[in-house]
Amino acid sequence: MEYKTNQDAYVDLVINEMLPAIQKEKLADYIDVFCERNYFSPEQLDRILDAGTKAGLKPKIHVNQFSVLGGVEIGVKHGAVSVDHLEELDENDIIALDKSNTIATALPSCSFFLGIPYSPVRTMLNNNLAVALASDYNPGSTPSGNMQFVNSLACIQMKLTPEEALNATTINGAYAMELGNELGSITLGKKANLIITKEIPSLNYLPYSFGENKVERMILSK
Repeated sequence: MEYKTNQDAYVDLVINEMLPAIQKEKLADYIDVFCERNYFSPEQLDRILDAGTKAGLKPKIHVNQFSVLGGVEIGVKHGAVSVDHLEELDENDIIALDKSNTIATALPSCSFFLGIPYSPVRTMLNNNLAVALASDYNPGSTPSGNMQFVNSLACIQMKLTPEEALNATTINGAYAMELGNELGSITLGKKANLIITKEIPSLNYLPYSFGENKVERMILSK
C-alpha cells in the first residue's frame, strides 16, 4: 500500500533492489510490464525494460488493452519477444511490429470475459504481422486457460480462418515463447508433443463446436 500513490518509488524499488536480486539468484528469464493508464506509464515501461535487459532478462509485455500509449514501440525498441493484448492498435504500432521480430499476441478470452473489443487480428494479418493466440490465464480478467475456446473466439469473433487460428495457437505461440525450434509443429527434429482429437468431420469443427472438448489424448515427449 505504501507505493499506491507513488509509482515512481515502486519503479525505483524494482530497478534498484528487485532486479539485482533476481539477476544474482537467476530467478527469471523474462521481464513483463503492464503499460496502461493507471498502471505503468510508457516512461516507466522504458525505465524498467532498460534495467531488465541490462540484467539479462528478455521483455514480454502487456500493452494496448484499453488505450494506445506508445508501449508497443517501446517494447520493440527493447527487443520484446512478444507484446500481448493489443485490443487497441494504431498505424505506428503496426509499423513498429512489421520492422521487428516481436510476436503480436492476442487474448480473445480476455475480451470475452471483460466485454471489451477484440484485438484487430484481421488487420494484423493483412499487414503480414506474426500473430499468436493465448489465454492470458489469470484470476482478474481471464479465469480460464481453455485454448480450445480461445481458438473458437478467434474464428467467431476475430474472423480468422480455422487454419489461421491453428497456426496462431501452435507454431506462432511456440515462437512467442522462444520455443519455435522445439515445439509448435510436427517437424523432424522437434519434440513430439501432440494433441489427438476425437473423430471430427473437418478442421472447421474445432472452432465451430465451441465449449465442446474435442481432445481425446495428449502425447508429451520428455
